[in-house]
Amino acid sequence: MAHALECYFDHAADEAVRALRQRLALAGVPTAAERPHLSLAMAGTIPPATRRSLATDLAVLAMPSVWLYTLGTFPTSQNTLLLCAVTDAELLAVHVAAHDALAGRVRDPWAHYLPGMWVPHCTLAEDVTPEQLVAGFAALHPIEPVRARIVEVAVRDTRTGTAETVQSYLSG
Repeated sequence: MAHALECYFDHAADEAVRALRQRLALAGVPTAAERPHLSLAMAGTIPPATRRSLATDLAVLAMPSVWLYTLGTFPTSQNTLLLCAVTDAELLAVHVAAHDALAGRVRDPWAHYLPGMWVPHCTLAEDVTPEQLVAGFAALHPIEPVRARIVEVAVRDTRTGTAETVQSYLSG
């Protein structure tokens, strides 16, 4: 089992990402099924006590809007098509703050999500063939930027898909 610390988007951004995934599906590319998000951290386990302290730490942060703009890939044996976020000082500050809150409190942190290694992105499709990757780029290029306001941060169990909100940024 793995736990992911995920940022979920406002309705308009969520719908925009889902529309991109629909374009991919129409091009024959299998798309990511989970709720559109940007992951701040991954670990084998994020315990309940850590989630509570994380909620306290996140409550004092001003959560930035994120621009999802660059169409990219992780070129591994499990090709991933993704929409990368513009990495600005505000987003990096939130990422570092989240990792400060998690430091020494999680089991098996995943190195790819640590400060200095992290590539902030929203997954569009994963485990695609090279041919599907080419079809995906063709279906989405040129990409229109998606402005995503972060409205919720949750810990999601990647095995079951269940998510526990640790902080909400919805007003009223």
